[in-house]
Amino acid sequence: MSDPIAREDAEEAPRRRFELDDQGFDEVPAKYRRFYRHWKGPGDALGANEVVCPVCKIVIRSTRELRSGDRLYCMACMTRLRVREGEAGRLEADCEY
Repeated sequence: MSDPIAREDAEEAPRRRFELDDQGFDEVPAKYRRFYRHWKGPGDALGANEVVCPVCKIVIRSTRELRSGDRLYCMACMTRLRVREGEAGRLEADCEY
């Protein structure tokens, strides 16, 4: 009998990669500005590589597709986050510390 978790990992598609550009976010050092952008409110559409920080309401961006269980760091508010899938199917973040 095969392990269902190992089977899921083998069938999982590789993560998509994204090219990030500077969105004018100047609250972090210039080297990291492309990884953050301002959230435009509830109507803002997030990509597969973006999640909103629940503490400071800033969008954290990644060069790779985000999935449940991924860990992120918000440099603007110094919070460690864990990504999960929300009730609406959208990616959300929970504070770890």
